[in-house]
Amino acid sequence: MTHFSEDDGSPSNYFPRHIETFCVVWNKDPLLGEHADTITEKERKLLEHLFDMDVTNGEQPQLVVLLGAAGVGKTTLMRKAMLDWAEGNLYQQKFTYVFYLSGREICQMKERSFAQLISKDWPSTEIPIEKILSQPRNLLFIIDSFDELSFAFEEPEFALCKDWAQVHPVSFLMSSLLRKVMLPESTLLVTTRVTSSKRLKPLLKKPHYVKLLGICESARIDYIYQFFKDKAQAIEAISAVRNNETLFNMCHAPLTCRLICSCLEQQMEKGGNVTEICQTTTALFTSYISNLFAREEDGGSSSRPNEALLRSLCQMAAQGVWTMTHMLYRDSLRKHELTRTDISVFLDMNILQKDTEHENCYMFTHLQVQEYFAALLYLLKDGWETRDRSLKPFANMKTLLESRHYHALHLTQMKQFLFGLLNEARVKHLEETLNCTLSLEIKGEVLKWIENLGSSNYSPTQLGLLDLFHLLYETQDEVFVTQAMSYFPNVVINIYEETHLLVSSFCLKNCQRLQTLKLIITMIFIKMDNSHCSQCWRDLCSVLHTNKHLRELDLANSNLDKEILTILNEELRLPSCKLQKLLLSSVYFLDGCKDFFSFLPYNKNLTHLDLKESDIIDRDVKSLCEVLKDPECKLQNLRLDSCNVTAVCCVNISKVLIENHSLVYLSLSTNKLLDDGVKLLCEALGNPECSLERLSLESCGLTEAACRDLSQALISNNRLTHFCLAYNNVGDNGVKLLSDALEHPQCTLQSLVLRNCHLTPRGGEYLSTSLLHNKSLTHLDLASNGLMNDGTKLLCNVSCDLTSDLASAIVNCPNLWSLDLGNNRLENEGVKILCGALRHPDCNIQCLGLQNCDLTFGCCQDLSSSLLSNQRLLQLNLTKNIIGYEGIRDLCEVLRYPECSLFLFRLCKGKTDKESSKLLEAVGVSNPHLVIKSHYDYHPEEDGSWWQCF
Repeated sequence: MTHFSEDDGSPSNYFPRHIETFCVVWNKDPLLGEHADTITEKERKLLEHLFDMDVTNGEQPQLVVLLGAAGVGKTTLMRKAMLDWAEGNLYQQKFTYVFYLSGREICQMKERSFAQLISKDWPSTEIPIEKILSQPRNLLFIIDSFDELSFAFEEPEFALCKDWAQVHPVSFLMSSLLRKVMLPESTLLVTTRVTSSKRLKPLLKKPHYVKLLGICESARIDYIYQFFKDKAQAIEAISAVRNNETLFNMCHAPLTCRLICSCLEQQMEKGGNVTEICQTTTALFTSYISNLFAREEDGGSSSRPNEALLRSLCQMAAQGVWTMTHMLYRDSLRKHELTRTDISVFLDMNILQKDTEHENCYMFTHLQVQEYFAALLYLLKDGWETRDRSLKPFANMKTLLESRHYHALHLTQMKQFLFGLLNEARVKHLEETLNCTLSLEIKGEVLKWIENLGSSNYSPTQLGLLDLFHLLYETQDEVFVTQAMSYFPNVVINIYEETHLLVSSFCLKNCQRLQTLKLIITMIFIKMDNSHCSQCWRDLCSVLHTNKHLRELDLANSNLDKEILTILNEELRLPSCKLQKLLLSSVYFLDGCKDFFSFLPYNKNLTHLDLKESDIIDRDVKSLCEVLKDPECKLQNLRLDSCNVTAVCCVNISKVLIENHSLVYLSLSTNKLLDDGVKLLCEALGNPECSLERLSLESCGLTEAACRDLSQALISNNRLTHFCLAYNNVGDNGVKLLSDALEHPQCTLQSLVLRNCHLTPRGGEYLSTSLLHNKSLTHLDLASNGLMNDGTKLLCNVSCDLTSDLASAIVNCPNLWSLDLGNNRLENEGVKILCGALRHPDCNIQCLGLQNCDLTFGCCQDLSSSLLSNQRLLQLNLTKNIIGYEGIRDLCEVLRYPECSLFLFRLCKGKTDKESSKLLEAVGVSNPHLVIKSHYDYHPEEDGSWWQCF
């Protein structure tokens, strides 16, 4: 190793070279009013604070990754950092030396030592490298444009290099540096495009990520405004770009912003419609590229590319996009049979440009131009047929279609252009402009992929479906979109940006087979002065009257303002609207919903309205009730759970119960109705004009006092069949009043829910007595009642007292077929008594709930015996009981018999051991009709919990 004199060790010898290198000739840009390569004050502060102490661990980050899209100024920022450091204005206290390593330059190097790699910018041949690298804590290495490094980085860590004097391939050296094997105490600052961050992440240990966003929104608008000399044109351009959020976001990169402005200017000069070409990204870049070719034609240039040359360009573009390599070196050009003359054609057309720092190195003028030509490859006849077989995977369109935005970000724009090029009118225009033959045969393959996506096995997530909507919008082909959307009868979309509304409205208005639509509008974006958004919302809502198959609209968890509700109301009023269910649970009405429900008398098909947990007040309830009293209103089911309904509201609700003869289901659960409110309801329930059949008053703050009025209502109302009183402190005395009503021959109740009503065995005794006389009750829910006596008696004995009464009742009550005793400490002895009743030939129980009843394997022999002898028991719930392997073994012995009629069996499958799981799997094979589920698969309607369903 060569030794260097200490005199050269001063950083001052290093500074002048860096000042000379990085203080380039700054190109003036009059549009920005400053240097094109300068940085904003915000970016300057970002540089200054990149290596601040981490507040979480009190350490200075040793590995910072600066992320940003192509063209946002990452390299400019790094060059400015080098210049400021060399001039003594940045990082002087942190780093003695800063080394700049360009990914683009490194990619062209072969073998050398790390010492040689970092010494290329040293002003003399004698470099104090040993002294410099002896203090790695004082060193900062800037690795700019990681995305330009085409290395695989597949070397195992143990094989990497620590010796900075040893010669290796540069890929090996970079891997050693990034993975902190070489100079682990040094600090790294890596810049990369967002699309390459996934490839970089596995190499790094404890990285600190910082994102560079580019030009802010206000600066973009200022840039566009200053670009146009005619201010009327500037305003028109700003409006057109702002209406396409994707294009407006692209403007965060200065060069792309200039490209878009140039394209709009040319369109205006030709008298064209700028709004039309700003409608999609593909439309704008088609216009841009057409202008490049038209310019050659107008100039009479004979060097215009032929179809073969265009195909080579597209193949090269596609390979670069797929591999995330955007620099075109001599080898790449040779592989695609492109000569210097060919390259000069594309240079003259401003499709390619030379790299100013490296000889024989080219790139596309814009990343989007490369992505556009890459997409065009799939439409060129035999576009993927090349002599180099390694290029063929880049033409695999199925792989491209199946790529996901969050997994393959680098393919997103190419994929979007591909869909945009499926537009027949656009393709015809391109054929004339490019003087080539394009084929749309790929449309069939694209539709086949969409069909698979829409099938039950490939149903996309919300995010996946929204991505598809962006792609379909890009086509602007309504016939194609209609065909594509026919594969999606059920759609769930979260709209939290204007662009989501734009693409969703375009796709859904062309959807003819939609059955259910769930929209989650989580961003407040529709205002009276935003006509563009209002029209998009109107287009989306048009599906309510244009789609004859749509039956359910779910807007749960949405923010709805007056404009949204007004347009929705107009659509719901139309006679052609076939909607049956409108779900508005957990909705926030920004401006209230007082006048929204006026559509109900006009809509004869809507039968279900769910307002559970929505933001409504007494005034809104009163307004709703006024509409419900209209004789033309046909609503049958209404949920007002957790809607701040008070006793005062019950005055209006009571009138509805008398005057509305369509309403059969009403849930007022989790509202502070109190006993006074229920008294008003009961007066209406006792009226012979009341048609209500199902009523839920779960958790309404009721006591024993309310049961007196309810008892009378149960006797006088011969239509009410389902009643829920769960989670009310009515106690034994309240249940006695209800039991007296059950004994009355005029009581027609079929389902009674007394879950968590503070019952004791005495209350159970009242119910058991009433069951002996009741001829209509089929479902009884006594779950979650703490069966305690005076706190001193053993729980198991108390449970046995209750189960003894119930056992007698279920034998002598032939109509009772559903019984839920979950969350009561019945224990094995209590279940043993119940099983005796289940084996009785007069027992008609079909559904039995024993979840969380402190059961063990000791009760399973009794249950097995009951399952074998009882041919009527169809559903059994044993979840949240620890019955173990022995219990499952005993039950499985019976479950596999054909004599066992059980078809739904619930238990905690997640807690079973391997041997138990094998037993259950074997049962599933021998008895295919049996469905075994866990409590995670819970569906309220399966166990008779009707009041929790809609």
